Amino acid sequence: MIERGQIAKALERLAVVEAEMADPAVTGNRKRYQEVLREHTRLKRIEAAAEHAFGLESDLAAAREMESDPEMAEMAREEIARAEAELPKAEERLLRALLPADPLDERNAMVEIRAGTGGDEAALFAGDLFRMYLKYCEAHGYTISVMDEAQNELGGYKEVVFTISGGESPYGRFRFESGGHRVQRVPVTEAQGRIHTSAATVIVLPEADEEDELEIPESELRIDIFCAGGHGGQGVNTTYSAIRITHLPTGLVAQCQDERSQHRNKEKALAVLKSRILDARRQAEEAKAGATRLTLRGSGDRSQRIRTYNFPQNRLTDHRINLTLYSLDRVMEGELDGLLEQLEDFDLKQRLAAATEQA
Repeated sequence: MIERGQIAKALERLAVVEAEMADPAVTGNRKRYQEVLREHTRLKRIEAAAEHAFGLESDLAAAREMESDPEMAEMAREEIARAEAELPKAEERLLRALLPADPLDERNAMVEIRAGTGGDEAALFAGDLFRMYLKYCEAHGYTISVMDEAQNELGGYKEVVFTISGGESPYGRFRFESGGHRVQRVPVTEAQGRIHTSAATVIVLPEADEEDELEIPESELRIDIFCAGGHGGQGVNTTYSAIRITHLPTGLVAQCQDERSQHRNKEKALAVLKSRILDARRQAEEAKAGATRLTLRGSGDRSQRIRTYNFPQNRLTDHRINLTLYSLDRVMEGELDGLLEQLEDFDLKQRLAAATEQA
């Protein structure tokens, strides 16, 4: 049962937040205004969900009163059936709205795909994953910007680093892709038709932004400049425009050779490095606190095998939610909605269960 007092407090807060949005002191402070804007969006979602759920409760109560009237009984029973069918979903929608939003979800996503065990076949699989995400992004209004890549002679990727921006909640949409991806298929390099197992690792991080207030002293950075290699070994760029930045205290490295401008490559490499530094800090804080979170968003274990792609059986299995789809061919063409939505739904249900236990 949803406490109406909790809803009332949220709606009281909505009035305060709307007043803050009109305050010049808030609108003139970018960081504060973004915080207020996110809270306003969340509270408006609660308001809409509450109106719908409580409206159904009122309809149900009114219909039950009418049921005793012989002339209205049939209409009342139809209304009762409708309201009873819709109410559980409306209550779940309201509970979801009450969950605190993760501000990281709205950020751009920084994605790294690295070939694992399997040699050339692993690199080809990493390339297939990259193209799968690219097709999905193209169909859903996201923009991909490649930061760094290392291809093999067969057109696969030993590593590719890129950002996803635009669209709806880039990091929130792709965050559950982090982990080990395993493929089972007959490699193009296999003459005898035997099925091989190879792997690739995907890491998805929220892109660092101004809110993090992360300033890295130049003394902590080593910057190397080198010739950018062309795509797949072709069209080698002979200018020294590629940048590699090493964060000396942590040993974290980021590089970019996608742009012709050395300055732009440095900006991009620094953005990647900041995201990696922030991620390392978050992981260290959670380990120190002994944090144990039940949700998918809290797993964070990139060595975990999360998914198997079995090409001979046209089967995809996500091991975290025990989901099996026999539509691997369509998934590889970028049809990821069904999979991503089920992962988000599973995560929400876990968070709801955790919130209910704490209440």
